[in-house]
Amino acid sequence: MASDKSFVEFIADQVDTAGQITYRQMFGEYAIYCNAKVVALVSDNRLFVKPTEAGRAFIGNVTEAPAYPGAKPSFLIDDRVEDREWISHLVRITCEELPEQKIKKRKK
Repeated sequence: MASDKSFVEFIADQVDTAGQITYRQMFGEYAIYCNAKVVALVSDNRLFVKPTEAGRAFIGNVTEAPAYPGAKPSFLIDDRVEDREWISHLVRITCEELPEQKIKKRKK
């Protein structure tokens, strides 16, 4: 089942204090970006945050699951998406720990 755009917009609004938040549809699901870094995926109207050490320490008892079949496990955030301050902090610290995006060179 594809995610509802309204759910993605809700998540983007919840984390808007974490940095420059954007989202992009990919294969019927969505990637959430913070400062041009993919920090989370929304799949089947569930939020999957990229795993980082800082995120793991912040969450504590974390639930991990793949966002789609064959994907690496991510932090599944079910019960705290409505806590704006908490989810924004998680996205902010995740973004800070992720490496800068590599610029791809165009082929000639």
